[in-house]
Amino acid sequence: MTSIRAMFFDVFGTLVDWRTGVAREADRALRPLGHNLDWTRFADAWRGEYQPGMEEVRSGRIPFCKLDVLHRRNLERFMPRLGLTDLSETVLHELTVAWHRLDAWPDVTAALKRLQKKFLLAPVSNGNISLMVDLARRNNFPWDAILGAEVAGDYKPKPRVYLAACEAFDLAPAQCMMVAAHSNDLAAAAACGLRTAHVARPEEYGPGTGERAPTVPVDFAGADLGDLAGKLGA
Repeated sequence: MTSIRAMFFDVFGTLVDWRTGVAREADRALRPLGHNLDWTRFADAWRGEYQPGMEEVRSGRIPFCKLDVLHRRNLERFMPRLGLTDLSETVLHELTVAWHRLDAWPDVTAALKRLQKKFLLAPVSNGNISLMVDLARRNNFPWDAILGAEVAGDYKPKPRVYLAACEAFDLAPAQCMMVAAHSNDLAAAAACGLRTAHVARPEEYGPGTGERAPTVPVDFAGADLGDLAGKLGA
């Protein structure tokens, strides 16, 4: 592994438990207003708008905008389906920044600190920089830089996102490794020449719903991030 200088990380689902966090924050914001919903259904509905929202940018139908902006647009799209109307601007903002208050999976922070001793570390996420900073400060993620969609001006799995991250560290793609719990992310990174590592997150969308193993060829696979760190000698 001496040729690998940097490790790049998907964040939502791979490092943080978005489903539990969004459900918790929605409950906190909406229950005092008299709403009593299935909060995990709320989180799933919001996440269901994630790829369609980004595809509007990837396809060129709308200009690039930060994920916070897309999250707000997506929120307003699905809320009526759950009977949520006439929420104040304050509540809508509080819901939008729920994505800034997600908790890491239990194995993540300690494993990142082990990996930092051997590699440069950065998120390569579709999340915007302020969002990534807030998650890092909340969970003590030891990043060397914040990279990803906002730096590249596009959304994964567009090649520019992966390549811009390599360029930011003045490294060739073969000197960088993308880490994700989603095989499609890793396939796109590999097509750009990056090395790849899969982390299993079988509970991402609820019990038994996430990827237990990659569905594409990868260089490494771990049962969690700590397992992957061990396989990389960290």
